[in-house]
Amino acid sequence: PRSLHAAAVLLLLCFKEQPARPAPLNGPDGEKSWSKKYPSCGGVLQSPIDLHSDILQYDASLVPLGFQGYNVSANEQFILTNDGHSVRLNLIPDMHLQGLRSRYTATQLHLHWGSQNDPHGSEHTVGGKHFAAELHIVHYNSDLYPNASSASNKSEGLAVLAVLIEMGSFNPSYDKIFRHLQDVRYKGQAVLIPGFSIEELLPERPDEYYRYKGSLTTPPCHPTVLWTVFRNPVQISQEQLLALETALYYTYVDDPSPREMVNNFRRVQEFEERQVYISFRQVQDLTYAGLSLGIVLSVVLAGVLGICVVLAVSIWLFRRKKSSKKGENKGVIYKPAIKKETEAHA
Repeated sequence: PRSLHAAAVLLLLCFKEQPARPAPLNGPDGEKSWSKKYPSCGGVLQSPIDLHSDILQYDASLVPLGFQGYNVSANEQFILTNDGHSVRLNLIPDMHLQGLRSRYTATQLHLHWGSQNDPHGSEHTVGGKHFAAELHIVHYNSDLYPNASSASNKSEGLAVLAVLIEMGSFNPSYDKIFRHLQDVRYKGQAVLIPGFSIEELLPERPDEYYRYKGSLTTPPCHPTVLWTVFRNPVQISQEQLLALETALYYTYVDDPSPREMVNNFRRVQEFEERQVYISFRQVQDLTYAGLSLGIVLSVVLAGVLGICVVLAVSIWLFRRKKSSKKGENKGVIYKPAIKKETEAHA
């Protein structure tokens, strides 16, 4: 029955009327003018933000989240669509988060990325550092509201999980989405894909995260989102990232002026007086503080070499002191027994 429902929704997506589309929300000029039409975009509690040590505070009450119903059977089907802002995967209502004050039910996930020329497309940054891309899994407060649409502008309405993505090794879990990008190249296109475990998209140690109150990162920018940004990134390969950066368009298939879907991330917002709470004890991570791994290793190596030099000098001084004491005792050894033995033989 759920597969039939998904197929029906897919047909509606494919055949619905295609209205005239203004310039994409994300772009060189689009973001600056958001607040003219959507006042919240120029208001308080805006996202994304830069996560840096000055604003972080450990909170022992932040428990590990539970991901109920995330392991979706391949017999189920998801709808993957190009919504004109991103590639979006509609999720099933059996999925919800445990560990928050209310029950939050999953509704969709989508991605943000940069471009082939500048592959730094994450929305959140850590210590000023951009990651290659970012995944958002959107949930709404199903204890208080009937659906995501009605929850989006209400207090405690939404909870979003954010996964930072960096370039590295091939990721078979993310490829369950990326292999279908060619089927949704243009706005409004959609395709059914087999179900899979959404939990596979999360990073290692998901109990380590940043938590703060913020907003949607696209208009209307409602400040109603409880953000959970996972501390540890996931990796996708260079080829996978390139596919994401080059496959999609903001525009419809028959648009005479096609526009590539690139740089669909919002710039970092002012943080004002907010606090970011963290679920992990903060040990200053120099790589996240903006220092390269090479510098960190150099500092460590210099420390080790310094200790070795001190030890070597100490051992040399100790041996020299010992040696000099032996020299002082030379020439004062008295052997009376030799004298007596000589007299006896005389």
